[in-house]
Amino acid sequence: MFITFEGPEGSGKSTQIKVLAAYLREKGHAVVATREPGGTAIGDQIRACLHDVNNTAMVAAAEILLYSASRAQLVAEVIRPALAAGQIVLCDRYADSTMAYQGYGRGLDKNELAQITRFATGGLQPDLTFLLDISVERGLQRRQQNGQEMNRMDRQAVAFYERVRQGYYELAAAAPDRWAILDGDRTAEIVQADLRRICDERLPDWRKTSSGA
Repeated sequence: MFITFEGPEGSGKSTQIKVLAAYLREKGHAVVATREPGGTAIGDQIRACLHDVNNTAMVAAAEILLYSASRAQLVAEVIRPALAAGQIVLCDRYADSTMAYQGYGRGLDKNELAQITRFATGGLQPDLTFLLDISVERGLQRRQQNGQEMNRMDRQAVAFYERVRQGYYELAAAAPDRWAILDGDRTAEIVQADLRRICDERLPDWRKTSSGA
């Protein structure tokens, strides 16, 4: 089962994935937890370039191609092999981030982004996508309070992040069966309880489908 986590900055995705992965492993599932950009040796090098605060001259076209290059490597090297082995894959961001950030945030052509993404992923889509939603102001405040390093993508105007958040709403509305929207501005324990409940509900159906039952 391929599960992705999306959301604005400071929504708590990374923390929740670690805890959920541990929970699923305790229940006997084989789990791979990864992230975008990065997740591979090549992808981590691309991530460093994308997040370098000194790369202010990076144009939007270069940005999307670098994200897609990292994604192509991750899909080929990590995600597809894990899924083929019957493992659960938890990924911190995936292709929906491209639509939200570069499509809605940057205003790039969404049809062109969809074509680039299909090429990079071979058409691989998640079975389930969690959107951890939080207001832009609250999310950025969280990052600062937690002392998290601010990268190049964290230094956009507030209006940019508002467009990203609205983009996520529209993406979720277009595929409601795949998306589960959770309020990320709650205690980590409450959010985690919701994540576990939804996974526990979905996993039996996925097992039946993957086994051909």
